[in-house]
Amino acid sequence: METTATSSKEQDVDTNSTELIQQKIIALAQAKPKGISDKDLTSEMPDLQPAQRAEIINKLLSQGYFDLFKQGGSLLYRLKDPSKAKVAKGADNEEKIVYTIIEEAGNKGIWIRDIRFKSNLMPTQLNKILKSLETKKFIKAVKSVAASKKKVYMLYNLEPDTSVTGGAWYQDQDFEAEFVDVLNQQCFRFLEKKREQMNSCRDGPIMARNVTFASSKEVWKFISDLGISKVKLSVEDLEMILNTLVYDGKVERNVSGDGNILYRAVEPLLSPPGLIKSTCGVCPVRKNCCDLGDVTPTKCQYLTEWLE
Repeated sequence: METTATSSKEQDVDTNSTELIQQKIIALAQAKPKGISDKDLTSEMPDLQPAQRAEIINKLLSQGYFDLFKQGGSLLYRLKDPSKAKVAKGADNEEKIVYTIIEEAGNKGIWIRDIRFKSNLMPTQLNKILKSLETKKFIKAVKSVAASKKKVYMLYNLEPDTSVTGGAWYQDQDFEAEFVDVLNQQCFRFLEKKREQMNSCRDGPIMARNVTFASSKEVWKFISDLGISKVKLSVEDLEMILNTLVYDGKVERNVSGDGNILYRAVEPLLSPPGLIKSTCGVCPVRKNCCDLGDVTPTKCQYLTEWLE
């Protein structure tokens, strides 16, 4: 009985010692995010025997704490993201496969159909795994503006790409047309005021023309100072609005010597004809419009709103 108690006590000491070494190795890997080698482990823990070190490293690899890769002829152990380690430690093989597929999709997400195709899992089994990963907050489902009735899956801590959410121009998958129109008008108003400065410039025609240009950052600052947006807009968001003004022929775009893109308001050479100003001028199905059928002037809600 005394021998058994002593043996059990020694086993507990060995277990505690192993866990302590594991924690030291993980701490060392956290301090060196690019990866640690066997040489680093020997330097930091000289008393650790090679056989014991190999056993502990293999255990950490099997539990999903490390990625193993080769660099410069030597093996390196790089610590994984904590959430990935948890998935690898507490999940079965199917969950690991599904998690990896979703992880590879990045912040653009992946359809459940594509997950099923890549994982080769049955729909019932896949739905169960996705629900389990969502409950554990390893992944999340995000509605895509590309298809209102479909969802894409991505890692829980990722911010969805603008191609999924629609960016600042969408609210709950609805396109904010009025908000875009207001931004369009205010950007053009700012550039028009810049153009008016040309009349007061006395430094010659070239300098007078140069003062009418504004960078996208200047326009962004003007819109930000107005405080008309409830969402935080980026310079890239404003460049999208400015590009629509370029396509409308109201603004011209130029590139400065240092590579910055500049914009200035211009007066169109010809005013657009009345047909172009109407909804018929921009209607994508106007070639199908006739007296009979679903596309007719009498049934067109856009024409009715325009006339009102």
